[in-house]
Amino acid sequence: MTGVWPADAPPDLPGDVDLGGLQHLEDGAGPLVHRIYRTRIVGSPLTPGQLMARMSENLDGVAPSEFATFQKLEGREGQLDTGHRYVVRMPGPWDGPVRVIAADATSFRLATLAGHLEAGQIEFRVSADYRSLWFEIESWARNGSRLSDLLYSRLRISKEVQLHMWSSVLQRIVRLAEGKMEGGVVITTRTIDPAGLPGGRGDRRSRHDAERLAALADRRVNLDTPDHGADRRWRMDDMVEPLPHEASGPPTQGGSWEVARELMNSYQLADPGVVTATYDNTRPVPGRDMLLRIRFAGLRLRVGVRIGDVYEETRNLGGRKARVYGWSYRTLEGHFEQGEMHYELWKWLDTGDVEFHLRAISRPATTGPFLTRTGFRIFGRTQQLRFYRQVCRRTKRLTEAQLETNRAAAGERLPAVPCEEW
Repeated sequence: MTGVWPADAPPDLPGDVDLGGLQHLEDGAGPLVHRIYRTRIVGSPLTPGQLMARMSENLDGVAPSEFATFQKLEGREGQLDTGHRYVVRMPGPWDGPVRVIAADATSFRLATLAGHLEAGQIEFRVSADYRSLWFEIESWARNGSRLSDLLYSRLRISKEVQLHMWSSVLQRIVRLAEGKMEGGVVITTRTIDPAGLPGGRGDRRSRHDAERLAALADRRVNLDTPDHGADRRWRMDDMVEPLPHEASGPPTQGGSWEVARELMNSYQLADPGVVTATYDNTRPVPGRDMLLRIRFAGLRLRVGVRIGDVYEETRNLGGRKARVYGWSYRTLEGHFEQGEMHYELWKWLDTGDVEFHLRAISRPATTGPFLTRTGFRIFGRTQQLRFYRQVCRRTKRLTEAQLETNRAAAGERLPAVPCEEW
C-alpha cells in the first residue's frame, strides 16, 4: 500500500541509550518501507513472556541458516538487553550490524548501525488473545545506500532475500512456541516515496508527476453523453465483494465497514504494481483531481480523473435498510477511456453483512492519443475486467489484514496466561 508520513514513521529513538554509530533514516536512500510480518500461533503452552524469553536466550536459534545467522558482538550470552550489539550475517556482502535500543518482557527493537544494508529500525513482539499468541515483526527502513537501493528497489534481489528470511523466522518461532501456525504469514507493506519524507524533494519522475497533476485542473471531463443506457457502445459493470461480517446495527467502531472506508479514502484499493495515484491530499475529496499511473505490457501510461460527489446515507431497499458510503470519479480529456467509476461500501443494518460494490460505465475514448486509444480497443476489455476483480479481492484482503492488526493490538492489553489456564 501507499504510506504517508508521519503515520508510517518509525518510533522515536529512546533518549537513555547509546545512539552513536546508528544509521538513521536520513542516512539512507530511496523510499521508506514500513512492513509488518504477522502470524497467529495456536496450541502453545507458553505465555508471551515465556516465548520471548526463549527467543532472547538464543536469537540465532530462530534464524534460517540458509539466509542468515545472528552473532552477538556485545552483551552477556543467553540474555538480550538494551545496548547489546549483534551482526546479521547473510550470503554475499549483506552483513548487517544492529544494536538493541529497547527491550521488555514481550518485545525488543533493533536499530541499524553504519554499514548495514538498510537504515532504520525493526521490532519483534508477541501478544496474546483469549485463544492464541500473535507474533509480529515490524520494520521501518530505507536502503542504506544508493547501491542497496538499486539491488532492493530496482533489481529486487535483496528484497526477495528479506522476504524469505523473515517468513522463515516466523515459522521457526512457531516451532519454538510448541504450537501451530494458523492463517499463514500475513505481510503488510506501506511505502513512502522519497518526495513524501521530511525534507524530501523526490526524484525527477515524481516532480514531473506533480507538474502533470497541476495541469489536470485545466482539463474537462471527457464524457460526451449523459444517457449511457441509450448508447450500446457503453459497457456497464457491477461487482460485489463480501467483506468481514459485523454485528447488526450501525457500523461498528474499528470494524469492517470503517476499515474499508479508510482504504477507499486513501485510494489503497488498486494494486500499486498496476495503478498508482498522485493527488493533493490537502484538497477536499469532492472535485479532487488524481493523476493515475497505469502499467501495461512494460508501458507507463499517465491519465487524469476527477472525483465527483462523496456521499453517505441510509437506503431503504425492499424493506431493508443499508448504510452506504461512496464516491466516484470520471475520466478527463487525454484519457484513453471515457467513463465513470463508483466505489461504495454497504452495511445491511438487519444482518450486519458488509459489502464492497464496484460500478463502472465505460467505453473507449473518441479523443486523445491515437496509440493508447487503439491499444485500449484491442486489449482494454480483458485488462479492465481483471483490474475490477483485483480491486474487489484486494479490498477484502486488506480489510481482513487491518482487522487482524487491530485484534493483535487489542491482544496486547489482555492478560498473558498459559493456554492450559484459558
